Amino acid sequence: MPHLSDHDLRQFDETYLETLTLEQARALLGRALSDLKTARERLAQNPSNSSRPPSSRAPWERSGESTPELAADSQTTSGEAEEAPAPDEEVEASPPREPRHRPSGRPPGRRPGAKGHSRTQQLPVDVERSHAPTCCAGCTQPLTERHLSRAHNARYELELIQPGAGGTGLVLQQTKHTYLERQCACGHWTRAEPGRCEDEADWRVSLTEWHLAGPVLVAFICALTLRMRLSRARVREFLFDWLGLELSTATINQCVHEAGRALEPVVESEIRAAVRDAEVLYADETSWKEHAKGLWLWVFTCTTATLFVVGRRAREVVEQVLGEHFAHWLMSDGYWAYRDIDQRLRCLAHIIRKAKGLEESFDRDAQRFGSHLLEVLATVIEAVYAVRGGAPPPADGLRAQHAPRLNDLLDACLGLVNSRHEKTRALARELINDWESFWVVLDHPELPLTNNEAERALRHWVIARRISLGTRTPQGTRAFALLASVIETCRKRQTSPWPYLAEVLRQRRKGLPAPPLPQPATA
Repeated sequence: MPHLSDHDLRQFDETYLETLTLEQARALLGRALSDLKTARERLAQNPSNSSRPPSSRAPWERSGESTPELAADSQTTSGEAEEAPAPDEEVEASPPREPRHRPSGRPPGRRPGAKGHSRTQQLPVDVERSHAPTCCAGCTQPLTERHLSRAHNARYELELIQPGAGGTGLVLQQTKHTYLERQCACGHWTRAEPGRCEDEADWRVSLTEWHLAGPVLVAFICALTLRMRLSRARVREFLFDWLGLELSTATINQCVHEAGRALEPVVESEIRAAVRDAEVLYADETSWKEHAKGLWLWVFTCTTATLFVVGRRAREVVEQVLGEHFAHWLMSDGYWAYRDIDQRLRCLAHIIRKAKGLEESFDRDAQRFGSHLLEVLATVIEAVYAVRGGAPPPADGLRAQHAPRLNDLLDACLGLVNSRHEKTRALARELINDWESFWVVLDHPELPLTNNEAERALRHWVIARRISLGTRTPQGTRAFALLASVIETCRKRQTSPWPYLAEVLRQRRKGLPAPPLPQPATA
């Protein structure tokens, strides 16, 4: 039965009702009652009985008490966080707004031939360093200070100097790097040049020592941008107010992109391998915006690594990350793209919330089904926790012990696949489609019950997405995913990501391989 649209409701008044027969009035009342129950159920949705995120609660509705494992972190940051209108519900379109600035039709940025701008801030030089070639590029003979030398180029580098043992505070230091050329006995002049990584077609930012910001300063800017969630403009303001440093937002953006490019080999070789080799892997996805394009932010996390990927919400992303022969346990939500994984686990917290929503609905069949499902889940979870706590499992196993209860639930689901109540029908079908993946924990009580690990990994970046509204360019999206992967992986391994990021930049700017990731901390 279709919902009454706004267009329909505007035509209903007392005069219209008087024209209806008794049967017509009863039919209209039935439709109105169904719509009213649906609307009230939607108004009653909250993070404990639906997929709404915890931040949707009003401040006065939030409590400071801690929540158990099954109710805490899976309230959810995923793409199903906000309830959308029903597919058959007609939503009244709002009148289009006039754009604040009318487009000129010209591309953004400086026009060809226009006069550019250079740095106007003059900072004192704290340190001077000379770089000289060590061997002749012609005859390969060693070059020393005894050979004739002259300067041929120079660059300035701004760097943050971290305090030593017992010290406090950061110090901004400007270093003048002078590059020398030396003449060999063979007559050839050989020049020292700043380090440079080879260009890559997919990156429009260079990876070279010929950059104003030093490795530690770049890592500091990344910390402000990604961990502190500051915009480029706010980072610029912070650097000027607290360090007296004037950097343009373009330079700050360049630093972030360069750091992402420097980390790409680490993510592709080490983090992807750690994710594929994990005994238990958690996966989730949430919506992401790249300028005007709707994408998805995927996370794959285990005990020692976290990988973020931004792309379409499609099976190809899962195959690209996990490969064709992933043979370990994967914990996920109900998205169909995960169903090709043989050893799959379903998050019970998602189902508990949906069952609570049915139990609190106005439909009697939905209430009974929700209560029945909650009772079964509570019994199963209690049995799993008992075995984890040291209680001996039944001789024939937990699955056989709970088989009658599960069979009754399956019969109830089969009887509700065509229920008139939409959410009851959807949950019954979801349970049938992934039936075995819900009850694997009865065979393996040591496996997780929830997808909380993936939810926790996404939470910080979902907040960042709400502040920044996503990324603007494909390169920015790529840099974000790479940086987020290394940051979260280092935090998993209980080490600070920023010294490691600075060292990766230092080596990659010289054209050298990136150092390996810090190893997980041992107890």
